[in-house]
Amino acid sequence: MSAGAAPVPEELVERYRATMGRLPGGVTVVSLRQGRLDLAMTATAVTSVSLRPPMVLFCVYTDARLREALDEVDTWAVSILDASAVVAAERLAMPGRPAFGQLIGVPHHAGEHSGAALIDAAQGWLECRTAWIKNAGDHDVVVGEVIDARTGTTGAGGLVHHLGRVRAL
Repeated sequence: MSAGAAPVPEELVERYRATMGRLPGGVTVVSLRQGRLDLAMTATAVTSVSLRPPMVLFCVYTDARLREALDEVDTWAVSILDASAVVAAERLAMPGRPAFGQLIGVPHHAGEHSGAALIDAAQGWLECRTAWIKNAGDHDVVVGEVIDARTGTTGAGGLVHHLGRVRAL
């Protein structure tokens, strides 16, 4: 909230959440490697920003572990999940999950440029370097320059988040 702004009524917040829940969003995992620790989170607020140069953005809670790590690590990855990754998407969306072992049981490999975990069950992957981060209420907007982009070989369809649920396409 900006300085001097009036508090937002909770009923507006709930109506906003219900309204935006009707907008289907692609389901991804954003990940980074901080030392020996892999951090990952499910994200539906991921958007292409620019083609030249290739840039993408994602939004993350200001108090999330992954957000804190972005103060130390400037490379990260986006895995655009396929329909077989529902369990991983739901698990990595759970608040309060332990920082260690987040990816146990989730097949993945390390990105060549970022070292971040790339989820195997994905339609494609982006590896990025942070260009800038700006606060927007209870989230931060992270914009990154794409340093590599690869498409997957899977034909399992994609995942969308709609009406509070992850659904296969």
